[in-house]
Amino acid sequence: MSDPVADLLTLLDIERLEVDLFRGQSPEEETNQRVFGGQVIAQSLVAAYRTVEDRLCHSLHAYFIRPGDPSVPIIYEVDRSRDGGSFTTRRVIAVQHGRQIFNMAASFHVEEEGWHHQHDMPEAPQPMDVPTRADYRAKIAEKIPEAYRKDFLRPRPVEMREVEPIDFVDPKPLPDIQQLWFRVAREIDEAPWLHHCLLAYASDMALLGTGNRPHGLSWMGGKVMSASLDHAMWFHAPINFDKWHLYHMDSPYAGGARSFNRGSIYTETGQLVASVAQEGLMRPRRKR
Repeated sequence: MSDPVADLLTLLDIERLEVDLFRGQSPEEETNQRVFGGQVIAQSLVAAYRTVEDRLCHSLHAYFIRPGDPSVPIIYEVDRSRDGGSFTTRRVIAVQHGRQIFNMAASFHVEEEGWHHQHDMPEAPQPMDVPTRADYRAKIAEKIPEAYRKDFLRPRPVEMREVEPIDFVDPKPLPDIQQLWFRVAREIDEAPWLHHCLLAYASDMALLGTGNRPHGLSWMGGKVMSASLDHAMWFHAPINFDKWHLYHMDSPYAGGARSFNRGSIYTETGQLVASVAQEGLMRPRRKR
């Protein structure tokens, strides 16, 4: 029986070719026309982490430059920009077919004590009171075009429970607030830094669609062309991503064929552990 979590961990276990040069693969999936953005973020962060010792990433800022080709490996080049007393900075460039497809700057910080405050976690139903994404998708599967159905229903390494999911086939306008609970689909025994990489992977799963909600748009409806343009993430605290986390997202602005989307990630007990921001392409698809 397949284990999607093991498959994801293997995906992030990129191959070291040289001291600062790594090679990552993509999963073999029939409907994949481009590499999932969260995969490139996570593999880039793994590459950076493998050149850093004894400190955790506190922020990353990335740009998606070209669509990734899932049929060929991705080469990750790490530039050791700075090794300071408290902070370490790395730049990662992802290359396919001789061209950059993605670049990322990441900063790492030693553990220090300091003042603390945070906004309270927004109100949300408890995770076990929300249907799983798998249950919801199974319920609407017969509405999904046959070409997408197998991928739509396949087991995922990240378990998600969406509070108010949009109807993929016949979407109606909804508030720009989006909430979901998510976690790695089973317990894992991995280093703290890898939990950062897993959260970075999952952070790109729903954020882009937040800007579509007020307009009643779905990637399956054929009206909108969507793609992540950039991705920024701040890690505020240690993360144990095989426990439930609330992903609270909103989209304060859309215009000029782009949407701006934000996310805050909390533990089940209300601790803010990460913040995310992303701009995405939101271009009306021309009729042929």
